[in-house]
Amino acid sequence: MIYLRQVSIHSEKFPVFNFYPFNLKIFQNTDKIEFNNAITFFIGENGAGKSTLLKAMAIRCGIHIWQPEFNLRCELNPYEEDLYKTIFVQWENSPVPGSFFGSQIFSHFAKTLEEWAVNDAEMLNYFGGKSLVTQSHGQSLMSYFKSRYNIKGLYFLDEPETALSPSSLIDLLNLLIKISRQGHAQFLIATHSPFLLACPDCEILSFDKKKIEPIKYEATDYYKLYKNFMNNPEKFIKTPV
Repeated sequence: MIYLRQVSIHSEKFPVFNFYPFNLKIFQNTDKIEFNNAITFFIGENGAGKSTLLKAMAIRCGIHIWQPEFNLRCELNPYEEDLYKTIFVQWENSPVPGSFFGSQIFSHFAKTLEEWAVNDAEMLNYFGGKSLVTQSHGQSLMSYFKSRYNIKGLYFLDEPETALSPSSLIDLLNLLIKISRQGHAQFLIATHSPFLLACPDCEILSFDKKKIEPIKYEATDYYKLYKNFMNNPEKFIKTPV
């Protein structure tokens, strides 16, 4: 199911061009991104802008993003969170609800849910039936994913692989495939994981070019690096002389 059909980036509305994220050429050069698959991955090096665009899109889609308890910065960038003001989204039909997942955000959410459950234990039934803070981080993530993503909606995930083991990543991959084929969910995911990128019938968008462009799985740096490393790890290990 495709709920979000397109996002347009209006560089003429950028307030500045010398502060992140508006100084990124990839945002200046990309006019629009079309979504034709139930699962779309954003890939690129750190600082390429994939997570920033993901958050901006979620905000534009009316999806709440939980904020961490502390967000103090020694160097303030007044434009860091403003990309959403310069993008527009096009729905296939009408807006749908959804959620935004980030590892730090999830930790804050899990603690808040625990406080709610002290007075209303049935709150946990919406997230697997168990306390999220008494499970391991990886177990709590999978419990959340399995419960939340069975609900119709548009789901943004920012590097969900952060706390998952390789076997859990494969579980998440199969969960995404299963749910997307049921036809009630659309996923937009920023990731560095070659496990997740192996998802069939997905689209991978690279942020490492002059503009945001589709790329084949086997052409990604992640695939090449992992394959070369597994075939010849000695080539990559630097031993002291």
